[in-house]
Amino acid sequence: MLKRISTGDKIVLVLIYTFLTLLAFSALYPFWNAVAVSFNQGVDTAKGGITFWPREFTLENYKIILDDDRLANGFFISISRTIVGTITSIFMTALLAFGMTRNYLIGRNFYMVFFVFTMYFAGGLIPSYLLIRSLGLMNSFWVFIIPSLISVWNMIIFRTFFKGLPVGLEESASIDGCSNWGMFFRIILPLSGPVIATLALFTAVGHWNDWFLPSIYITTDNLLPIQTILRQTLNANIVTNSNSVLDSASAMLMERSKQITSKSLTMAMMIVVTVPIILVYPFVQKYFVKGVLVGSLKE
Repeated sequence: MLKRISTGDKIVLVLIYTFLTLLAFSALYPFWNAVAVSFNQGVDTAKGGITFWPREFTLENYKIILDDDRLANGFFISISRTIVGTITSIFMTALLAFGMTRNYLIGRNFYMVFFVFTMYFAGGLIPSYLLIRSLGLMNSFWVFIIPSLISVWNMIIFRTFFKGLPVGLEESASIDGCSNWGMFFRIILPLSGPVIATLALFTAVGHWNDWFLPSIYITTDNLLPIQTILRQTLNANIVTNSNSVLDSASAMLMERSKQITSKSLTMAMMIVVTVPIILVYPFVQKYFVKGVLVGSLKE
């Protein structure tokens, strides 16, 4: 027998769904507006009034970006960096966090204070540049990977999660003769799916969106990620539109992009670099709400 919903409950449900609808709209509208602007002529966009649909539809914004010959290689570098950097960073950070949960680790409190200290006080750009150069990482793919192997914030999250696991699991494993390596790979990591997926997603987004680090440490085009290339394309277009004296190549670009503005090109660039990482979210979303210890212990 179905329970009847009272008038008061109906009013509350209507208010809740209305609020959630407005909240979802406020979150999705800026992205949708960026898509509309990216498909609209730049000069027309400058007039304002673009909301849900492009008023003067054009693909010229995307053509200027996609015509860059370095784009395919940039995508390969970005994808490779994101995959390798995320896997190595999550593994090394989780391994460090596992060690920090061992009560018999000598100097554990000192190490923890030392790690937290680095979160608040960094060496600065110039010392970091000198260090990277002395390590021979300039113009190297590993400059994307090695400096970001350990994240102290992620280590703290891993450490807190590991300490929340039932002690009985490790005790049972120790009685069965399981080593620390076996405990880490066979017990800790299999139970850490949700936290690994969440931190891996945040780490991947950080690698994917980073354009500043390559602009400092990379001077060869074959190692530039897509974000840095698109940034250079945008800057070149802005400079071309602002120069009054142009060479032949710049004049051709000016003629082709006379309907392009920095805003329309920026929106197109944002869509190009955002869509690939957005497509990853549906595959890891289920881990955010998955039970951590379901079935791990039996009474």
